[in-house]
Amino acid sequence: MNTWKILAGLVLAVGLVVWPFVIENRFLIHIGTMVCMYALLALSMNLMLRIGQLSLAHGALMGIGAYTSALVMMSLGFPFVVGFLLSGIVGGLVSLIIGPILLRIRGVYFVLLTFAFGEIVLLTFIEWVDVFGGVNGIFGVPRAQIFGYVIKDRSLSYLMALAMAAGGFFLLRALYRSEFGAIMETLEDDEELARSLGVNAMSYRLAVFVLSGAMAGFAGGFYASYFTFVSPGEFNFWTAVNLIVINVLGGIASPVGVILGALILVPLPELFRDAVQYQVLFYGLALIVFLKFMPDGLYGLIRKMRGKRNDR
Repeated sequence: MNTWKILAGLVLAVGLVVWPFVIENRFLIHIGTMVCMYALLALSMNLMLRIGQLSLAHGALMGIGAYTSALVMMSLGFPFVVGFLLSGIVGGLVSLIIGPILLRIRGVYFVLLTFAFGEIVLLTFIEWVDVFGGVNGIFGVPRAQIFGYVIKDRSLSYLMALAMAAGGFFLLRALYRSEFGAIMETLEDDEELARSLGVNAMSYRLAVFVLSGAMAGFAGGFYASYFTFVSPGEFNFWTAVNLIVINVLGGIASPVGVILGALILVPLPELFRDAVQYQVLFYGLALIVFLKFMPDGLYGLIRKMRGKRNDR
């Protein structure tokens, strides 16, 4: 069984890497790139959900990463690699600064505080025109460049996004299976028990928030160079809502569920551009249906079906 799993994993990995060069469809490759980018973002949100805290600041953290990368390259003249690394570092540093304040609050008040933080960041992007370009944003952001080679081909951009998503997936998979992951679950289920065992709950929550912010920042850094522009409207409240829907749709309990949610939800706006006005309605209906009939998401449903087959 383990041999078959390894072979299936290898076939899947090869397929994910090779398909853009076989199909050569620019539209599909773009969708694949967006799925990978949002998978990384949704994984960053999954970290927060696993400790029982729903953050609406992730759109702002993504924007901080995007503007950091753009400004470092355009204003300071640093190469893409430096701008990209700083996008994640700054996202993590901002989370480290605001974390001790926000994480002292739980429940709906934490949600409201993160929403307020996101709005403050968004207004800063809009009102500080000299630095961030106001509503129009910043155009002409340099494309990704590695070892002197400018990544213009969409297939190569997809591979970069795939590497980011895969890195985030395996990082969370290893983290959740470690002692750190066990403590994260305890923080959500019974924080008093964790504290009685000598666990510094705030330190663990802050570490999770910093890692989550860094991942969102990296996604923003990639976004800036992929689209070659950044504007405030892309990093608003709805970005965080989309990430929550992806997690609920796929299943919060496993990184696999997050990937499934991204595969299903991200392509929909691209495939149904003529019905954009119904997007919010669809998200609301999807949340109601999944919370009512599949509270564990698609991944939970798949696991139940596999369990029934094994019982037979």
